[in-house]
Amino acid sequence: MTKVIPRESKRITYSSEIRQLKTVPFTKNQRAIIIGSVLGDGCLHANWSKTNYTLKITRSGKQEAYVEWQYQQMKPFVRTAPRWYEPTRSYTMRTISHSELTVLYKEFYPQGKKILPQKIAKYMANPLTLAVWFMDDGNAARSYDITHGYHINTQSFTEAEQKKIAMLFGRLWNVNCTVQKNKGKFRVFIRSGSMTRFTDIVRSLVLPSMQYKLG
Repeated sequence: MTKVIPRESKRITYSSEIRQLKTVPFTKNQRAIIIGSVLGDGCLHANWSKTNYTLKITRSGKQEAYVEWQYQQMKPFVRTAPRWYEPTRSYTMRTISHSELTVLYKEFYPQGKKILPQKIAKYMANPLTLAVWFMDDGNAARSYDITHGYHINTQSFTEAEQKKIAMLFGRLWNVNCTVQKNKGKFRVFIRSGSMTRFTDIVRSLVLPSMQYKLG
């Protein structure tokens, strides 16, 4: 029988198991997945008491395998399996609130709006973080059925922040990027000459169901 982690919702007294979990640090891989998610589509939300933050992940129906993988990786810190929400036709997964997520919230949302954190170089040095970020926000750039680069849809960041991302791809990974305008905003573009280099870094970490993003 699958063990159900006690709920942490509304104004209830936390179980001893929940309180204990809040003191358990994330593994290196769990932390890399969390950071890749926050750079991408993941959101950090305050718990009801506003003392700590949770990670909420929402995925479309075609990304069921992806959200299931994230659930399995983060399972010790998740109350229930991903749930299907019919009105938005999407899956949702939420972790328990945790002090390490609160630290990340302060890094990524110091004034309530997401920014590029000061530790971005350290975070981008982890291939798993890059792979999760790409699975969240990446896609193959195609023209006439030919893939000529990769987009990372970083439109939530400022142009200056995206230039820093492009610079760090070059410095850390020798991946040549530029920043392209897209519908009045900007996003990072990995040039065709660096496609092989980029795929060498992330392909083994990108799930089979998400390999289509690599073209």
